[in-house]
Amino acid sequence: MLNWIIKASLHNRVLVLIAALLVSVYGVYVTLNTPTDVLPDLNRPVVTIMTEAPGLAPEEVEAQVTYNIETAVNGSPGVERVRSVSSLGLSIVYVEFQWGTDLKYNRQVVTERLGTIAEKLPPGIVPMMTPATSIMGEIALISVSSKTLSPMDIRTVAEFTLRPAILSIPGIAQVTAQGGDLKQFRIQADPDKLRLFDLTLEDVEKALTASNQNTGGGFLVSDAQELVVRNLGRVSSADDIASSLVAMRDGDHDAPPRAVLVRDIATVTETGPTIKRGDASDNASPAVIMAIQKQPGADTITLTRVLDATLTQLKATLPAGIDINSDVFRQEHFIKSSISNVVAALRYGGILVVIILILFLMNVRTTIVTLTALPLSLITTFLVFHWLGMSVNTMTLGGLAVAIGELVDDAVVDVENVYRRLGENRRSANPRPIIDVVFNASSEIRNPIILGTIIVCLVFTPTFFLPGIEGRLFAPLATAYIVSIFASLFVALTVTPVLAYYLLPGIKRMTHGTAHQDGLLLRFCKRLAMRSYAIAMPRPIAVLATLG
Repeated sequence: MLNWIIKASLHNRVLVLIAALLVSVYGVYVTLNTPTDVLPDLNRPVVTIMTEAPGLAPEEVEAQVTYNIETAVNGSPGVERVRSVSSLGLSIVYVEFQWGTDLKYNRQVVTERLGTIAEKLPPGIVPMMTPATSIMGEIALISVSSKTLSPMDIRTVAEFTLRPAILSIPGIAQVTAQGGDLKQFRIQADPDKLRLFDLTLEDVEKALTASNQNTGGGFLVSDAQELVVRNLGRVSSADDIASSLVAMRDGDHDAPPRAVLVRDIATVTETGPTIKRGDASDNASPAVIMAIQKQPGADTITLTRVLDATLTQLKATLPAGIDINSDVFRQEHFIKSSISNVVAALRYGGILVVIILILFLMNVRTTIVTLTALPLSLITTFLVFHWLGMSVNTMTLGGLAVAIGELVDDAVVDVENVYRRLGENRRSANPRPIIDVVFNASSEIRNPIILGTIIVCLVFTPTFFLPGIEGRLFAPLATAYIVSIFASLFVALTVTPVLAYYLLPGIKRMTHGTAHQDGLLLRFCKRLAMRSYAIAMPRPIAVLATLG
């Protein structure tokens, strides 16, 4: 099989070079568009259930809400662990599933289980699943501040203008605003007036809930037109609330029934923010901080660029005096910094490989043929990343940095043997065709190359059996290493023999002896090795005894 690959490559030399060129061009394009992150995908399938229970103490939340939810989801298919936090008026339950399970299926399972405990929860309390987010999902923090507007106006802009626009970006999972004053309408009922109209606070609450909505009334047909009938009841100001109907009461004697409005029994104001649970600032000045989280698998850098474009478009529509600082925190900075460090290691490693090859080979053509395996192997590895859906991160690039010295190993062995056989063939009395010499020389070192590659890759195989988050962290490193090594092997069996066929036969030094073919450093290393062999080989027992 391997001999057939070498022979087919040599007999279709032009096609092999064209294919290598096309792969290089496409690989560069894929590499530049591959998602980039700090670490591999470490997202364990987790479903988070949040339940608001206003007025309940932490003990009551734990007993009446959290316990029932935990009991319902425990034992669901694929569930490994259930954690919970109960605080004043809030219950948070984390349902962790097995690695590799489908998050959408897990959320469906949790939804079905929550439906079985609706009657066990206190009235009016409904558990809600939070959006699916990444373990490193907080991609940015942005601040919204102003020197002229009030904290309530700033929070209103952030909550009702910026937040919906940011949530509309594909890949954004959640936007949380903190700080400022959250606007509220305050309705202060007068007890005496409630008794006068025979009303209770519950009656007022129900009336306000029913009035704050739009309803449809069908349509009217007028000639060729259909006119939609609508009841616009949504409130937008304190006057709208004050004009809402609470009840109808009979008038005195023969007077018609009287409509009791909210203004008749209560005072409605817009002043007074909700009670704060925390605050936010930017550069020691009051501000609203918005935390933006991405969905699992989304590209952080791409999302950050889209976020910047969205904020730029929104700035023209915001009230005068609003300042937006989109660089309070950005995960993009950490990604670029970490990736640049690993890329620098790759770059310096590549430079060292080039220097070592030049010093040992001492020939421009053999060096060019050998170095071709380096970019082709890296590009092929990135193509495999693309096909497997992997991202470029510190672990995958770290695997390439570890393997970079070995990516040219197979090509070096092949080129050295082809170079030696071509020299012997040129000095022979009956030279054979060059294509046969290149084929035979490549076939001779085929088995050592294969065995060496397999042995090296076996060292990283146990990494794939690491459990939990350790396996998720180090498996991409091993994958990058093994894929790049096998990519270099494939290049050594296809492209390297073709380049050797075109470039090596014309080297003039082949007419001289072996001593003139090797460089000075290589001759010194060979001489040192021969002396070591002369000392060690006759004394095997003594050499083996030193190992103990």
